[in-house]
Amino acid sequence: MSQAAAQIAAGVAFAAAAAGLAWRYRLGLARPLATAALRAAVQLAVVGALVALVFRVPALGVAFVAVMVVTATLTAGGRLRGLPGARRAAATAIALPALAATGILLAVGAFDFSARAAIPTAGILIGGAMAATTLTGRRLLEALDSGGDELETRLALGDAARTALAPFTRQAIATGLIPAIDQTRSVGLVTLPGTFVGLLLGGASPAEAARVQLTVLLALLLVELVAAVIVAELIARACIRPGERIVVPAGR
Repeated sequence: MSQAAAQIAAGVAFAAAAAGLAWRYRLGLARPLATAALRAAVQLAVVGALVALVFRVPALGVAFVAVMVVTATLTAGGRLRGLPGARRAAATAIALPALAATGILLAVGAFDFSARAAIPTAGILIGGAMAATTLTGRRLLEALDSGGDELETRLALGDAARTALAPFTRQAIATGLIPAIDQTRSVGLVTLPGTFVGLLLGGASPAEAARVQLTVLLALLLVELVAAVIVAELIARACIRPGERIVVPAGR
């Protein structure tokens, strides 16, 4: 069996095992797991072809990054059901820090100013911002939904609306950053990130791979923090009404 065939067979077996285990324990996840695996296969095949085209026609890189931002926005925005302007909030929280950080890395020469370097960098940072936006936003909306009594008490005691919301936003941001912090703390000890492994497989030296991976990880920390702060701030603004009233978005 060729290596390519072995990789495909192993992937299919793992996906089938995951779906089978979910079905065995009646988790209601067998179909979502199988669908996710199938979508991943199709999407990666299509993306592989598109990336090859972008590498040949670098001008298409801007459109490719735009598609990534739109997809991340739709994904994160869909997780913030009930929030007015959820997709607009998600787009701001994701695009602003991710694209700014990508631009800075390219401008200072940390990575080559080319589609081959810019697209993977932007993709990693957009993905991190999407995760932080989703986790922070959902945690904050859930906390506000269940913390109505606490909010009313704080307001009754004379707190301004923003002051009453502050403990909820701080906790949500902290929760949203847990995966990024854990990933950074455990890198090299628990996991070998994809960028590091990919560079090694591509022939880079271990020192070069480690240097690039560290740059990406540290950029991710800031990007995810800014994304979490932005989405928390936008949710807080959506909750505050004239007269220092707080109205929690409904419909989640």
